[in-house]
Amino acid sequence: MPLTPEQQAEIDEARATPRQTLRAVSEGMERHLYVAHPVLDHGLLRVIDYMGDDSAIVQAARVSYGRGTKAVSNDEGLIRYLMRHWHSTPFEMCEVKFHVKLPVFVARQWIRHRTANVNEYSARYSILDREFYIPAPEQLAAQSTVNNQGRGAVLSGEEAQRVLDILREDAMRSYDHYEGMLSQEGQQGLARELARMNLPANIYTQWYWKTDLHNLFHFLRLRADAHAQYEIRVYAEAMCRIVADWVPLAYAAFEDYRLGGVSLSGKAVEVLKRRLAGETVTQETSGMSKGEWREFEGVWG
Repeated sequence: MPLTPEQQAEIDEARATPRQTLRAVSEGMERHLYVAHPVLDHGLLRVIDYMGDDSAIVQAARVSYGRGTKAVSNDEGLIRYLMRHWHSTPFEMCEVKFHVKLPVFVARQWIRHRTANVNEYSARYSILDREFYIPAPEQLAAQSTVNNQGRGAVLSGEEAQRVLDILREDAMRSYDHYEGMLSQEGQQGLARELARMNLPANIYTQWYWKTDLHNLFHFLRLRADAHAQYEIRVYAEAMCRIVADWVPLAYAAFEDYRLGGVSLSGKAVEVLKRRLAGETVTQETSGMSKGEWREFEGVWG
């Protein structure tokens, strides 16, 4: 279970005591505030705080007072213009802080996005819970034969069961040894900051992750993509649903112009123009390297 009864009681109490405020609020985001959205087998995602809404993006772009006098349709048109032309600063006026519970190996991938503020649960001071990510059978896949970073066919039968047994046994054995090394009656015990090194990468950690909307969209463009690793993609997809309620106009523009989109190099644009003109273009005549050509053909071939 992602939450203990005590944690759920804290969330229920926080949501039951609304406070009056003069700041702009997003009704869509208010519905998500503090609510824990389950992810994977023991993970969660919840909004702790946020600042701004669609009107904050428009206000920053126009440097206007309050909400201004423009119609919603005009606001939508401006937001779409800003997104289409890669104007980043107005989207930085909105911020959000998430509480995320996730496997360590996912966290190591996630932290590559440096444009955020992060504070992680410390295993130097506290003892980690006995919670590990064990993939569902349909997520057990062999190495892809065409993509060194991806998955291939799903494992089945005895091989799938053997892998699941190894993952569970290794995780439990490592945690047993971790517990055995810590201070307990009759022994001094190893320091927590050292004992933690014995734990596997599928153990769960937690952090608070705060970022602005521009950098969140960059994260989602990469991690909600169909080619992203499943274990981080499910967190990104949960974020997408939250952001769509928080800033619906900005998210719609993001979906249309960024999510699943393809950025073209100057060489790619030139090849497309030549093909549209009826010319036969090969890798040798394109001016692209073999790697660039393979990537281009994978999308436009």
